[in-house]
Amino acid sequence: MRATLPLPASERHLGVPPETTEFEREMMAALSAHPRSISPKYFYDTAGSRLFDRICDLPEYYPTRTEFGLLARHGREMTALFGRGADLVEFGAGSVTKVRLLLDAWEHPGRFIPVDISADHLHESAALLHRDYPHLQVLPLAADFTRPLTLPPHPRRVGFFPGSSIGNLGPVDAVRFLRQAFQALQGGGLLIGVDLVKDPARLHLAYNDSAGVTAAFNRNLLVRANRELGAGFDVEAFDHYAFYEPMHQRVEMHLVSRRAQTVSVGGRLFEFAEGESLHTENSHKYTVDGFRQLACRAGFLPGPVWVDPEHLFSVHWLAAPA
Repeated sequence: MRATLPLPASERHLGVPPETTEFEREMMAALSAHPRSISPKYFYDTAGSRLFDRICDLPEYYPTRTEFGLLARHGREMTALFGRGADLVEFGAGSVTKVRLLLDAWEHPGRFIPVDISADHLHESAALLHRDYPHLQVLPLAADFTRPLTLPPHPRRVGFFPGSSIGNLGPVDAVRFLRQAFQALQGGGLLIGVDLVKDPARLHLAYNDSAGVTAAFNRNLLVRANRELGAGFDVEAFDHYAFYEPMHQRVEMHLVSRRAQTVSVGGRLFEFAEGESLHTENSHKYTVDGFRQLACRAGFLPGPVWVDPEHLFSVHWLAAPA
């Protein structure tokens, strides 16, 4: 959790309630800081998860269909590395759609443990998966996968982390997550999707779709804050703003207030000036070699890499020796 900074003069302390949710604490910390920024994990309430599913089907959003293609073409090669009867742990499982390609290709699957922060969406998705794979033992775990997890004991685990969600973590946090994953998966390994550095124009289209679904997904953070925290954001007065920042090789997403407004969270009032933003997400892009070096820092041994013909996206196998 970000440390709460001293309140600027534009914010008036009205008393903090004795019990707050994690979302409320982090939103208060985000609004107290300048510049203002909050973790993208709070996008994923039930409504946000469904909006993200819609993003994945958009024509401009290449990562999902490109990764699907790689998993469909190379699933047998990938699952051959898993081993017989291993536990498969999916980090940030969402709608558990991509894992179906692996389950279809894997000759001797073990248990499947989908992990996601959106509990309702996770359990709905896990139930649908179990319906379609009745002989598969599915053990959903509602948790923040960026923190250490308590997993069912098993002699061999392999991880699956698709969608380039690793890109939402900065380099320091990415290595921290990979080290935690290495500890959980020792004796097995991690199959991970990684978005690649490419033409900024392609990235701009992917994060600024013509249908406005990504904008709705971004604004849903404020909708959630209004519903759960009584924040009073004027949601329609915030513009979705996403751009590629080449120095850090990342797409940044912001919500920019078109007018001055005051919101309330946790007994405090926070003022937004016209043009002030809340930074909601980074999506880091990598070169293949750059990501392999990052994985080595966490203890993994990089193995095979699968890349599409346009060099848009990559899937890496990272071995986790015991």
